[in-house]
Amino acid sequence: MSERRAKGCLVAAVVWCLILAVLGVAYRYLVHPYLRERLKGDTGSASQYQGEIVVAADSFSGYAVLRSDLMKQELKARQLRLTVADDQADFAARLRDLQRGKTQMAVFTIDSLIMAGAKLGEFPATIVFVIDETKGGDAMVALRAAVGTVQELNHRDARIVLTPNSPSEFLARVVIAHFNLPSLPEPWAIEAEGARAVFQQLRAAKPGEKRAFVLWEPYVSKALESPEVHVLLDSSKLSGYIVDVLVAQRAFLRDYPDRVRAVVEAYARAAYTYGQQPEGWSKLVREDARLTGAEALDEAQARQVVQGIRWKNTLENYAHFGLTPTPAGSGLPHLEDIIGNIVEVLLKTRALPADPLAGQHHTLFYRQILQELHTANFHPGQGLNLIPGLSQGLTPAEQVRVEAEAKPLTTEQWAKLQPVGELRVQPIVFTRGSAHISVQSERDLQTLARRLQSFPRFYLRVIGHARPEGDPEANRVLAQARAEAAAQYLRTQGLRPERLRAEAAPAPAAAGEGQAVSFFVGQVPY
Repeated sequence: MSERRAKGCLVAAVVWCLILAVLGVAYRYLVHPYLRERLKGDTGSASQYQGEIVVAADSFSGYAVLRSDLMKQELKARQLRLTVADDQADFAARLRDLQRGKTQMAVFTIDSLIMAGAKLGEFPATIVFVIDETKGGDAMVALRAAVGTVQELNHRDARIVLTPNSPSEFLARVVIAHFNLPSLPEPWAIEAEGARAVFQQLRAAKPGEKRAFVLWEPYVSKALESPEVHVLLDSSKLSGYIVDVLVAQRAFLRDYPDRVRAVVEAYARAAYTYGQQPEGWSKLVREDARLTGAEALDEAQARQVVQGIRWKNTLENYAHFGLTPTPAGSGLPHLEDIIGNIVEVLLKTRALPADPLAGQHHTLFYRQILQELHTANFHPGQGLNLIPGLSQGLTPAEQVRVEAEAKPLTTEQWAKLQPVGELRVQPIVFTRGSAHISVQSERDLQTLARRLQSFPRFYLRVIGHARPEGDPEANRVLAQARAEAAAQYLRTQGLRPERLRAEAAPAPAAAGEGQAVSFFVGQVPY
């Protein structure tokens, strides 16, 4: 055989080997899987489910309804399988999974959704339902001897111990955004992984350290077992800041609106049922803690957790989405305003360099699902697929709950209010020697009035100042008149008169501060 012919045979052999290898790979990865799946189809049965919806969440007790048997049974009756994927509160990854279609729905606090969207550079999901709002479940506490009020954090040595990327961090940001704390240094946070770790730092705190600690239940209650610890501020005093929402991936919502509506309906029905049962929420929270592997809760701890969470019902969602008028005193701001207020906090505390929504806050929620339910006169108590034993004792009606109003105080009660701190406000400017408020300061007072609607249980002392020069009595009268003018303007913006008290400063202001009014908030002692 010639050398040339031998080389030709070798090349042909190599080519055939390559062809056989390609065929082998194709068979293994294409043909065999196809035949295997076809065999499974030929020897299996049709699924009882028409589809699966994966909801990303974490072990927070407020999401217990999503993990409940009742929720799953409601969706199973519609031939939908619900899977809740725990991502350990990695909000950035949660939004990326929505972007990639790995999950179809998810839960977020609104601030975490905004932060994750800013990091990702887009918002691939939109809000379709408000799940709950923290009402005392998160609190900023401190040793009484070290930090008596929020205002005492206005010190170069002060720090706030918290869990990063959590509602606790956002509660701290709300405090920093709205109270006058220019001496609180950067960085102001000491990070700890979880409420247990924050609690341990509180127990190890030195008496003289200016430290505040942000916790959530059951650790708030554990902290307050010590008489040396007190609450500086908790989320029960806020409205529309720490809010959990259910979101849907935009493409999934466009293509499968009926499935998103099914999830919203099932959630509303399950939440309604648990809410109507004696100790229904507490039992659910205890069982959920067991299922998720979170720290076990006894009955008292479960009640404390439930007390700190306000699960939103269907009627309250209608109000938040602007589908029904907001009842007076309900403290239910429109969702667009909630988003705007949260963005403002993130900007003021430099968590964000700019508004990632460019002021288009309405683009972050979708009201059509709830609009359809409202038009259809949907009630969550109708057509329930109930777990045995849960159907007894249901009442037929839902209602929009009203915030606990700040009650009128006597002069003695005003004197006994627990101080919280001085609000962060642009200086209020008056015409020299008068109580006439400038046009710009009227706009600043309008902004303050909107902010105070988010603090429905605080009382406000409006303190007027005048320059030290001249007749002391005339200066006192002028200071009182300025305080009255600012307080009256706030009343015209909707603040209830019993929440306001106008006073003159006990001493003349230093030069440069004479044309100013200070705003100090107080609260009835815990």
